Amino acid sequence: MDSIYPILHATTRGLRDSLQGATVLFTLDKNIQERENQLRQHTPRRHRDTQQPSVIKRMMQCCGLNGGLFWLSMFLFEYGLLPTLSMLLTLLFGSESGTGQLVWSWLQPALSCIFGAIWVVPLFLLSKFINNLWFQDIANSAYRYSRGRPVMLSNFSKLIADFLFSILVQTLFLIQSYLVSLLPLAVLGKAFALLHTCLLYSLYSFEYKWINMGWELHHRLTFIESNWPYFIGFGLPLTVLTNLANSYFVSGCVFSILFPLFIISGNEASPETGACTFPLQLFSPVIAISNAIFNRSIGSASSRR
Repeated sequence: MDSIYPILHATTRGLRDSLQGATVLFTLDKNIQERENQLRQHTPRRHRDTQQPSVIKRMMQCCGLNGGLFWLSMFLFEYGLLPTLSMLLTLLFGSESGTGQLVWSWLQPALSCIFGAIWVVPLFLLSKFINNLWFQDIANSAYRYSRGRPVMLSNFSKLIADFLFSILVQTLFLIQSYLVSLLPLAVLGKAFALLHTCLLYSLYSFEYKWINMGWELHHRLTFIESNWPYFIGFGLPLTVLTNLANSYFVSGCVFSILFPLFIISGNEASPETGACTFPLQLFSPVIAISNAIFNRSIGSASSRR
């Protein structure tokens, strides 16, 4: 049986590496800008590319959209508008009035539903799309600076297949995480769900770099399963911080604000390997299901031809 010390050391190393994005952000952005300025000085004007937004600028945009607009609007609605309307109804009908309480019992959920339908959900979906574009910009800038031109996968169709398969695996893994959280023993269920989320957030953080390195999905997942102590530690801070919120939407805001730092951390990190000899094959069930779905889809498409 493996010694517990290497496992704890790898977990601690992952935890420490996950936090370095906040410390290297400003240095990284400064170095990227200096390198671009040097390249511009030696490049003819007609061949110069348009200047890309800085990493810090993208970070500020993520904070502005998710924190300043999305999160703040929900906060003002929940703790500003609704209490004000409740107070006005109390002043209008009196604190002991059954009519006022009846009106508020209908008005409060109706307003919450309307606000969620016409503002929260559309803005959440829009922010998801915009965030993904900004996350990709941040990841590409960090990767080009530290490692050069991305390798990517061998052809476009293979890249699309890997992307679709990755989405399916991650979706099924989220469902699996939810199912294990329902285990009869609450502590055990929460612990397993925490492990799932830590590994998934680590996959999110490192996936940009690994895709740019040309790693296919099976390679990425096998690497995480084989070196799970490190990646549990790496994903732990983001998991804890997003779980502090009771609302799914607030949790999404927290994730979108902090995730760019973990992208940078993943790009800068060198995962510790060999801490244990046994893999933690949490992704294996969803990979098997995803393979079955893809094979059936391909078989159905072939039979129609």
